[in-house]
Amino acid sequence: MDIIDKIFSLGSVGGTTIVLCGSMLIAFIGYALGSIKIKGVSLGTAGVFLMALLFGYLFTLPVLKDVPIVGKFFIESAGAGAVSKYKMLSSIGLVLFVTAVGFIAGPSFFKNLKKNAKSYVLLGVLIVGSGALVCALFSLIYGSAYGTGIMSGALTSTPGFSASQEAVSSANPDQLGLVALGHAVAYPFGVVGVVLFVQLIPKLLKADMAKERELMKVGTEAVVEEKKESKKFFELDEFGLGAFGLAVVLGILLGSIKIPLSGSGYAEGAATFSLGNTGGPLLMALILGHFGRMGKLSLKVPEKTLKVFREFGLMLFLLGAGVEGGVELVDQIAKSSDGAMILLYGFISGALMTIIPMIIGYFVARKLLKMSMLNALGSITGGMTSTPALGTLIGVAGTDDVAAAYASTYPVALVLVVLASQLIAVLI
Repeated sequence: MDIIDKIFSLGSVGGTTIVLCGSMLIAFIGYALGSIKIKGVSLGTAGVFLMALLFGYLFTLPVLKDVPIVGKFFIESAGAGAVSKYKMLSSIGLVLFVTAVGFIAGPSFFKNLKKNAKSYVLLGVLIVGSGALVCALFSLIYGSAYGTGIMSGALTSTPGFSASQEAVSSANPDQLGLVALGHAVAYPFGVVGVVLFVQLIPKLLKADMAKERELMKVGTEAVVEEKKESKKFFELDEFGLGAFGLAVVLGILLGSIKIPLSGSGYAEGAATFSLGNTGGPLLMALILGHFGRMGKLSLKVPEKTLKVFREFGLMLFLLGAGVEGGVELVDQIAKSSDGAMILLYGFISGALMTIIPMIIGYFVARKLLKMSMLNALGSITGGMTSTPALGTLIGVAGTDDVAAAYASTYPVALVLVVLASQLIAVLI
């Protein structure tokens, strides 16, 4: 053991080099898993999440601690330094992804929103509302702490998870661990379920994707003209990294603004709402992507740069979230006295909170609102606040235009998930 460790001087357990090696190994195996197709359906980037979840679980097993090289990846607990580094990767990845999506959707976003604003708001209300209703019913069995944690996992909503923790810590602080357990149990299906849904629907309905793409094209000519005009403006760099960085900084500042949700204002422990590091950068990138310039300064970011940031950001987000989820799952199960039954209950209720809102949302979008298939699926990924599913849908659709529907529904769902989590946690 000592000799091998001296030969391979990878650094200490939980060190930056170890986390980097672990991350790239997860990415390699995860993409390999995601590339496997069964009847045309694959996990895609969600394969990275599943592998990260498995990694987070396996490397908390004490038996691996003394294995040469492998022992370097051992994670002591949910509070270990390595977990915080994986969390940081997840946060960075999410910001990169949503900023890229905002720039991609920006040129057509406001025109699309103006045309379908009522539809997007209605879908956001229906999707989150139906999920919240299922959550309220299941909360009557195991309580709102576990129920709201499950809902935030089923809808893959970090802001909803934070809101649940905040509300429960004020009302029932001794049940705070149940929020984390519920989120960890429901999150895997929350990711994979929506990813599979956006692939299965076109397959089952034998959709003509070329025709569906045509229905999604909005404002293409205007974008071409804007690209020609952009040559008149000063560009910071050929890859658009400067403009991208500006959007991230301004977006984080915007997302950090807190709005009180009660008469207590900004008092310690009082409920507040903010767009966070997801909604802030997304909204700012939409705005900058729409206008494309600031005075004589061009804020255009080349499509190739945006696609790289979009995929790389998604990979980092799923990687970090998966490892954290796997470790948290082990940690919370160890603290729970209910054993396997609470896990089974959490998985089933979480699956229903994922599936029912999608079915209702798709039916209403197609039959009542007469939306095109890709527009409907894009709206559902936004309503489910599912970052991984949007990445998958873009690949399935063969066009980035679906990002506009996601970006239009996402803010509505973001606000409603936070409010619903707090309301259920207080009332039940």
